[in-house]
Amino acid sequence: MRISGHAYPWDVIGDPSFVDRVAEVDVDGVTLAAAYHSARAATPLHPVRQVVDARYAALYRPVRESVWAGRRLRPAEPDWVDGRDSYGEAAGILTDNGIPVTPWIVLTHATRLGQAFPDLAVTNCFGETYPYALCPAHAEVREYAATLAAEVLRDVPVHEVSLEACGQLGVNHLSHHDKTGGAWSPAAVRWLSVCCCSGCRSGWARHGLDPDTVVAALRDAVRGEAAETARPVPSDMAQTLLSVRHDATDRLRAETLAAVRQAAPGVPVVLHANPDPWATGASPGLTPTAAKDVDALLVPAWPTAPATTETVASAMASGVPVDAYVTVLPPADLDELPSHIGRLAEAGVRGLNLYHLGLAPRHGLRAYTEIRDAMRAAS
Repeated sequence: MRISGHAYPWDVIGDPSFVDRVAEVDVDGVTLAAAYHSARAATPLHPVRQVVDARYAALYRPVRESVWAGRRLRPAEPDWVDGRDSYGEAAGILTDNGIPVTPWIVLTHATRLGQAFPDLAVTNCFGETYPYALCPAHAEVREYAATLAAEVLRDVPVHEVSLEACGQLGVNHLSHHDKTGGAWSPAAVRWLSVCCCSGCRSGWARHGLDPDTVVAALRDAVRGEAAETARPVPSDMAQTLLSVRHDATDRLRAETLAAVRQAAPGVPVVLHANPDPWATGASPGLTPTAAKDVDALLVPAWPTAPATTETVASAMASGVPVDAYVTVLPPADLDELPSHIGRLAEAGVRGLNLYHLGLAPRHGLRAYTEIRDAMRAAS
């Protein structure tokens, strides 16, 4: 039973004890952020700092002018860590200590770029842009993602590759002082997450739908949910909308995987995914062809309720190995973790990915060792 732990470059750099804590938890490898979205991250066990304010999505490798010149979409280097290759430095520390490293690459989650180029961002049926979400219906976005992945993998040892946000993000997004929690029903969230940008509208038209009619139907459905008067989107229209989204996701994944396999031939690829085909976010919904394109799926399993295991088990019907993404941070209930891990093991997951070795305080690391022992005992 394989167990890996996630970390950021700043967790490793400047903390001589980080490698010891990795050994304490006894994971099989570390999944290390190489291209990551904005975050305010705790570092409770770091000897120098307690909080890192990563203000924008960044590439933790050198941003080479020879590669990115002339492109509207180009990553930025972080100014909250020293050096131009903090990923390379952190990966080197781990590798030198015998710890396999998996680059963690976040693709379409980039608020700075969405703000700068709203024409490439996800837009809802009310014309409101989600700047954190680049829409994969645009060739420019797909080219950016593929190039980003290739630049991450250049000249570093790679154990496997972890792809997050390899698809479309939607209305739900934790952000600064977010005030949207609980405002919409699950159905309203679905319709507010349908992208209505120019690229997606063109896709609808190619499938015989009138974009203005679609937008009107989506608005009526959202307003109907709020007023508790059902105005569902017609099922045939809904299926076409999903097909257009999945087509863009498939193209994004294909172009990114081509770049990954050219840069790191033969290296396994793990895809963050959700078995709900309508899911948006860091773990987008699986398309009919997604699972066969990769070597494993990573499925979110943070809530410790039994329904989470059902979600993970549903993903296993895809026919590829599935890892469960677990945490000791909220929303996990620490008292329920042993039962949760037991259910995941019984469901037949390949392994666990622990979120997150740098964010967890001391009691969190103890919980991770308990998770490790429970999982290995069950295997």
